[in-house]
This record gives sequence, C-alpha cells and structure tokens, in this order.
Amino acid sequence: MDLRGPVLGIESSCDETAAAVLAPDGRILAEAVFSQTEDHGRFGGVVPELAARAHLAQLPGLVAGVMERAGVAPRDLGGVAATSGPGLIGGLIVGAGFGKGMAMSHGLPFVAVNHLEAHALTPRLPGLLPGGAAFPYLLLLLSGGHCQCVAVEGLGRYRRLGTTLDDAVGEAFDKAAKLLGLPWPGGPHLERLAAGGEAARVPLPRPLLGRAGCDFSFSGLKTAVAQVVAKGAAAPADVAAAFQASVAAVVADRARHALAMAPGATALVVSGGVAANSGVRAALTAVAERAGLPMVAPPVRLCTDNAVMVAWVGIERLRAGLTDPWDHAPRPRWPLDELALPA
Repeated sequence: MDLRGPVLGIESSCDETAAAVLAPDGRILAEAVFSQTEDHGRFGGVVPELAARAHLAQLPGLVAGVMERAGVAPRDLGGVAATSGPGLIGGLIVGAGFGKGMAMSHGLPFVAVNHLEAHALTPRLPGLLPGGAAFPYLLLLLSGGHCQCVAVEGLGRYRRLGTTLDDAVGEAFDKAAKLLGLPWPGGPHLERLAAGGEAARVPLPRPLLGRAGCDFSFSGLKTAVAQVVAKGAAAPADVAAAFQASVAAVVADRARHALAMAPGATALVVSGGVAANSGVRAALTAVAERAGLPMVAPPVRLCTDNAVMVAWVGIERLRAGLTDPWDHAPRPRWPLDELALPA
C-alpha cells in the first residue's frame, strides 16, 4: 500500500510523552519527548495516575508542535499510529484515544502499535543500516519492564526464544542503583559511577551463565549486591562496576545461545533502554563480531521510549495494508509472541 503522506506517531505507555512525524521513507521530519522523570523521581519510580495526568496535559501541545515543525497539516498525513500496549493503562488510554480522535476527525487510517514491536522494528529505520536491518534477525529487547531474546522473522512474525524468569534487566539496574543510594532512574547513574570503579574487586554471581537456552535471571544478582552493600566493605564505584560487568557477561552469554537457536539471522540487534548502556553494547558487539554479523543498536536517544519508533511501525504496517478499527482497546499486557508459553 502506498502512503499518501507522513505518519504521526504517539507514545504514552509509561512516563514519557512523545510525538513524531516521519516521512514515508522513514526520514524524521520532527520529534519531541516530554520526560516526567522529575515528577516521579521523588517517589523512586513511576506513579501511574501522575503519569496519565501528565500525558493528558502535555500531548495536545506536543503533537501540535511536531506537526508545525514538520510543516504538515493533519489533512496531509498518511495515517496516525499510537502505542496501545503493553504499558500503564491510563497512559495508553490517553495516547490511543488522542490518536484515534485525530485519525477519525481527518479521515485517516489508524494503527494501534505494540510498544514491543516498536522496539523490535526500530533497527529497520533507514540510516542505521543501509536499507535497514533485513529479516530475519535476532533481537535482544532489554528494558525496565522487558528482557527477551526474540527471532524477528518478519512484520508481525516474532518467536520468543527466551525471557526473564524474574526481574527485567532494567529493573535490576534500578534496584542495584537504589541500593547504592543513586537517584531514580538508576541505570544511567550506575553506569557513570561504574566508570570509576574496578569490577574485579567485588566478586558477584553471573546467573545462568553457560546454562542451555537463553532465559535470564537477575534477582540473585540483585540480592548479592544488597549483601555486599550491607557489609559496607566495598567502594560503591567498585560495586557498580562489578554489577555492570556481570550483567554484560550474562547478556553476552545469552545472546550467543540465542544465535544458535536462530540460524540464518542477518544481524544481532539490541533495543530498549538498557541498549544505551556502553558496557552491554560492547559485550554484544564482541558476540556479533565472533559470529560474523553486524551488531545493530539504535542511537541512544531512540533506545528509551520515543514516538519515532511508533511512527515507523505505523509506516511498516500501513505499507502492508494493516490498520486497526476504532474500537481497538488498549492492552496493558500485549506479548510480542502471543503463542509463547509463560516462563
């Protein structure tokens, strides 16, 4: 299906309110993100009701701003795409409802976007690889709420190879950072602290390292950090460095196993907020090089929640002739692989 114009993307699944306009060829015409970090930081995590109210207050102005900067009127759009799950239901209702209303009022097609699919397809954005990552590829989706190895076989065709048995990797970063007295969100603060530490000074476990398959487990690593911190015998920077080194080693090991489970993969792809971590990127780059594959990661600004990836899914799905009805309901739980058994 040929697109008649640019696509507007809307993201509101958690604590980032975002909007973006992409040309049909994937060029970013305008984008904006309103971060709620300051609002939630004093509570040590996201407060769903506050997040939903912030989305409601910020989204209309944010959309108007990106449309103006893109030089696009609503009637010129080829479609509207909005995150409709998984995530916090209040924010999903705000974003999906706004997107549907805009599409309906201007006679535009609407695409309800799976937030995980948005992360999964980000590497296909033109510019990251010539022509974008080609199917099939292996995806490591590493974020605060998700930790999965997925064989991305085509648009809408996702096969989960492994997932976390307890904490997601980003959640583990945040909890370890909190134990070290760092502000929320903890991942970036822990990475900065780790840069001045020596990992070898603090022995920490590397859960499931070498185990068959590519499932993850981080609760034991988090507990080990708590025990080290409680003893007070190690420098915080050394603990942070050891934690980051353990995570990077585990992620690399799981990626090696996952590649063996996904023969024919054209690339090793990492996406999600933890994909911004330099230690994790370096470990996965080494795995990809040994496998003779490119390691593809979005720019750091596109690793965390954003509307560029949402608009890109809109483009991919609209080109395939896929749209969603007005009664499509947001889904707080929406697995990529609907057929995968629970971990």
